[in-house]
Amino acid sequence: MPALDPGRTALVLVDLMERIVALPLAPRSGTDVVAAATRLAETFRAAGAPVVHIRVERPNVDAQPPGSALVPSLVHDGDLIVVKRTIGGFHATGLHELLAERSVSTVVLGGIATNLGVESTARAACDLGYAPVFAEDAMTAFTADEHHASVSLDFPRLGTVATVCEITLDGPR
Repeated sequence: MPALDPGRTALVLVDLMERIVALPLAPRSGTDVVAAATRLAETFRAAGAPVVHIRVERPNVDAQPPGSALVPSLVHDGDLIVVKRTIGGFHATGLHELLAERSVSTVVLGGIATNLGVESTARAACDLGYAPVFAEDAMTAFTADEHHASVSLDFPRLGTVATVCEITLDGPR
């Protein structure tokens, strides 16, 4: 995979919230996904590329369930946080506007669950003209079969599937 342009690429991490990371997941645990996402976020920050965290909030409730915060070790000063109330990260969140303001044309996606929040966000990204790259080892699902179906059947039709180690940026912008 060729190196990505840090001036046109953003890392978008979906639903890496304490309560979601703690769920029984497959083919890898939530803590393994957080470790991979952390490595990827460090690469993006070092290159001056945006890191975006998307978290879900339940609409029309007084308080969110315990564990609804993003995993604290993932979020650093300068990162962007988007709140969604649907499965995907673009609908009525301002994500598209944040990315457009930064001239982003490529989004690298990771998070939980592969076949739900990540895939829904990716499909909307494609509809909006972004080129998605899927960090396969920085995502997981509720079952290995769901994860593998998205990664092997759907994602190759939408963009590029790669591992965290294969995703590089040209350098600081």
